[in-house]
Amino acid sequence: MTHDLFEPLTLPNGQILPNRIAKAAMEENMAATGQLPGRHLDTLYRTWALGGAGLLITGNVMVHDAAMTGPAGVVLDERSPLDPFRDWAIAAHSGGGRVWMQINHPGRQVKANMPGVAWGPSTNRVNTGRTSALFAEAHAMTAEHIADTVRRFVTTAVLAQETGFDGVEVHAAHGYLLSQFLSPLTNLRTDDWGGSLHNRSRLLLDIVRGIRASVRPDFAVAVKLNSADFQRGGFDSGDAAQVISWLAPLGVDLVELSGGSYESPAMTGNADEATDRRSARTAAREAYFLELATQLVDDSPLPLMVTGGVKRLPVAQEVIDSGVAVVGMATALAYRPDLPSRWRSGAADDVTLPDIRIRDRAVASAASMSRVRHQLRRLGRGATPSPRTSALLAFGADQIREILSRRRYRRWLEHRSVENQSSSLPD
Repeated sequence: MTHDLFEPLTLPNGQILPNRIAKAAMEENMAATGQLPGRHLDTLYRTWALGGAGLLITGNVMVHDAAMTGPAGVVLDERSPLDPFRDWAIAAHSGGGRVWMQINHPGRQVKANMPGVAWGPSTNRVNTGRTSALFAEAHAMTAEHIADTVRRFVTTAVLAQETGFDGVEVHAAHGYLLSQFLSPLTNLRTDDWGGSLHNRSRLLLDIVRGIRASVRPDFAVAVKLNSADFQRGGFDSGDAAQVISWLAPLGVDLVELSGGSYESPAMTGNADEATDRRSARTAAREAYFLELATQLVDDSPLPLMVTGGVKRLPVAQEVIDSGVAVVGMATALAYRPDLPSRWRSGAADDVTLPDIRIRDRAVASAASMSRVRHQLRRLGRGATPSPRTSALLAFGADQIREILSRRRYRRWLEHRSVENQSSSLPD
């Protein structure tokens, strides 16, 4: 059955999305003091809310204060003040759509110069070739670490509900911690969390089970899952189909399909040529992961969302026509935040960006994300996007901003540690 992009979608738990366009998560790295959402994030999400997407999914919110994808990330745990999150949810709801918080743990995918921890299923480091030394050496997680991580995800989900969000999306893609456990390339364990796909999925399934048991039935629980790692011998579409079948009876409402990791950054259109399985036709129509999604959609027991490179109305409609329930858009909405409203009014607008001509794929991916974050910061200040911004200049500015943010984050984390030690002292 063919659906219209602007037709409502009822999820398994009864929650209704006003239309089938979602603003997918982007890593904003725009936290205010205290690793909290502030006025710039509020302005950014108010802009998107008024842009016409039926669902806004936030950039990843960290469940562990000492494990960060970037030093200006947002943290939500039992020690976080909640009013800034309530304000964020109010701003994001101002257009009438649904708002979900993406929750995440980076695992081993953290920079070596970051304070805190670098945990993973095993001790292997991120391999990005010449830039591998930029990443931390991973420490294999103990059973206690794993149990603590489950608790942290559940706590963050409950607090998201308390502060007014309509749901959470558990990030199990792009090479972050849960994706690391799922992949046989990064999970070399021989205990209950390694070996078979069922064992490698155990952490994700335990987290989802714990969240669903702790939130209201009308609170959405979604999972972001790689359709493939785009690395030989890694997590593939057959594995994804099996994991989706295990998620369905746990009360999951939507699975977003993406792909890649820092090692093979397919999510930015920069997968390794030697392992890239996308056809030229798929790349041309922009929806990077649609071809893999169509292998899953007919037998999927859950509604699927596909994200990756969609910038034009015919491509977005093609995604929906394939049987996918929701089309996710990210980069396009950084440059044209009101694109869904324009499409709905009959405009055939699209987004065209200059190519990034950097041969090293890891650097090209980082520069691409820097250029997008530059647009997000402009929107957060109430300014308009600047499509012709140089990716290299944006990347350089990001490096300076990261140094300053890392100093601030380090002080905050040390202060938290001192507070924690003080509170644990006997009276």
